[in-house]
Amino acid sequence: MELTERFLNYTKFDTQSSEESQSVPSTSKQLKFAEYLKKELENEGLADVELDGKGYIYATLKGNTAKDVPTIGFISHYDTSPDASGEGVNPRIVRNYDGGDIQLSEGIVSSPKKFPELLHHVGEDLIVTDGHTLLGADDKAGIAEIMQAVCYLRDHPEIEHGDVRVAFNPDEEIGMGAHHFDVEKFGCRWGYTIDGGDIGELEYENFNAASAKINIRGVSVHPGYAKGKMVNASRLAAEFATAMPAGETPEATTGYEGFYHLIGIKSETEKATLSYIIRDHDRRKFENRKAFIAGLVDSMNAKYGEGTFSADIRDQYYNMKEMIEPNMHVIDIVTEAMAECDVPAKVQPIRGGTDGAQLSFKGLPCPNIFAGGVNFHGPYEFVSIQVMRKAMEVIIKICELTAKKTL
Repeated sequence: MELTERFLNYTKFDTQSSEESQSVPSTSKQLKFAEYLKKELENEGLADVELDGKGYIYATLKGNTAKDVPTIGFISHYDTSPDASGEGVNPRIVRNYDGGDIQLSEGIVSSPKKFPELLHHVGEDLIVTDGHTLLGADDKAGIAEIMQAVCYLRDHPEIEHGDVRVAFNPDEEIGMGAHHFDVEKFGCRWGYTIDGGDIGELEYENFNAASAKINIRGVSVHPGYAKGKMVNASRLAAEFATAMPAGETPEATTGYEGFYHLIGIKSETEKATLSYIIRDHDRRKFENRKAFIAGLVDSMNAKYGEGTFSADIRDQYYNMKEMIEPNMHVIDIVTEAMAECDVPAKVQPIRGGTDGAQLSFKGLPCPNIFAGGVNFHGPYEFVSIQVMRKAMEVIIKICELTAKKTL
């Protein structure tokens, strides 16, 4: 099967995950695709194919060399974002993109005026949506590239390689992708998530991340007789939000700058909840951000009475850089592989998270490599076929270089 056909087949499956669910995986429809992938791995002749009870898929391409080569792994997630529908995806290939507007459907246009990254792919073949769903290149492009790479290695025994492990997991988009990943079973010295964006992206720095829920307890009284009695939780929620640093939000920051992101408010007179995420690449600044919120809660309680405000602050993941830096050969191999595939490496921090961050702290150093998708999580998502092929070539070259080096 050819790479493009493989990816288009994958987009037919609705694998949207859900933040509201407590099950693993968070949606049962993800398992339909997991079963499909399991059968595909078996049909392609991989060994040790397993789909566990939580939807994690593992398989092995056996090595073809007598040399002692480290076992390495490649990982992608198969869920798609809750931010946009993944049902009834209707992909289309725009051949030899000319740099102009792309009519996705009636009244829906993907334009380089709004999405200038399109201009980086003039002359390439782009897979786009019909403007009503996301595409799912995040991260079905990564799965297709890994599958195509191991099939290529299987069919080209002249390329020496050690055992190559692959894994596909659910629920990455809701921050749960690595929670039930069995690193010991995976059995790799190191791995790579194929889950990055445009060509050349290589990431081994990510945000430190926490969630914060601010709960406010009010007192509801008839408004006509409320003086000195009512505590309006909705108004206090607005006051708390206004007290947060106005210039430290996602829309006001870039690069290594951290932020507080108010993702939702639920409020009425008697009770209110503000939901934040806290992000910073610098661990010290990250801890200071959590302390700031806790301090603001204390000051609000001093003003309105103890117990009016409470905070539930929970760490989510940490910056993988501290786990990768002692293992920089993992990065050196990728940059060399990219150079040999004529792909300029773009080493940059992730303004977000990745399964690789959690896996790195579980003992599997795991940077993130480009998969080719652009404009994730919405109907303007697209992927270049040529970039997908380059990602596949880089995976193959990593396996080849790992076998050549003494590590």
